[in-house]
Amino acid sequence: MALDERVITKAIVDRYYEKICGILDLDAAIVGAGPAGLVAGYCLATAGKKVAVFERKLSVGGGMWGGGMLFNEIVVQEEACHVLEELGVRTRLYREGYYTADAVEAASTLASRCVKAGAPVFNAVSVEDVVMRPEGIVGLVLNWTAVDMAGLHVDPLAIRARAVIDATGHDAEVVKVVHKKVPGTLKTPSGTLEGEKSMWSEEAERLTLENTREVFPGLFVAGMAANATFGGPRMGPIFGGMLLSGKKVAELVFTFLETSAVPR
Repeated sequence: MALDERVITKAIVDRYYEKICGILDLDAAIVGAGPAGLVAGYCLATAGKKVAVFERKLSVGGGMWGGGMLFNEIVVQEEACHVLEELGVRTRLYREGYYTADAVEAASTLASRCVKAGAPVFNAVSVEDVVMRPEGIVGLVLNWTAVDMAGLHVDPLAIRARAVIDATGHDAEVVKVVHKKVPGTLKTPSGTLEGEKSMWSEEAERLTLENTREVFPGLFVAGMAANATFGGPRMGPIFGGMLLSGKKVAELVFTFLETSAVPR
């Protein structure tokens, strides 16, 4: 069969157009395709919610790919191993309470299971703003990451979502926008973005889960973004807290969607 470049181009344009038109109204929009965001996407899509994930980088998986200092192995504590095992990622006991997993297998498997569950990932897409209403955050303002990197003045597009999850890691990008531009205060002790503290793995893993919550009406934080928002420390290349945070935020958002009176 002869191949026609025009057909190849049209296939890509048509399929992407179909995909992006299908996510203009969401139950939940997840910003950040790291471990917490991918687990949240998988869990919400599996529960029948309409969800999409937006990642500013070309690659997905967040900090998981590089393991610790490019030694591409990650550590997961025993309490969180079941999350990886449920998704089909192999783990190995290192010593009591400590398990390891291949970073590439973990990141690629989480991404694959998220998409196959029904949560498409839009990579190289940056969230530059939110859509706000008196009741809270109701959507996202999107642009190509390349536009942002080039400093071009190109107007963005917007989508609606009944709930937004900031899983952008250390930068807590969505929370920063909301704190800066949206009237009101965050649900933190100071009402502002507390900022990430230096490494303390045990406390960081505990607080990642504790800090996973709604921080502004319609906006939830997960993973390292939760600690950056509420002032918790960083934890380094141990990922149990991230995985458990993804599951917890999915449960919180599911309950929010089931009980909220805000229409889509």
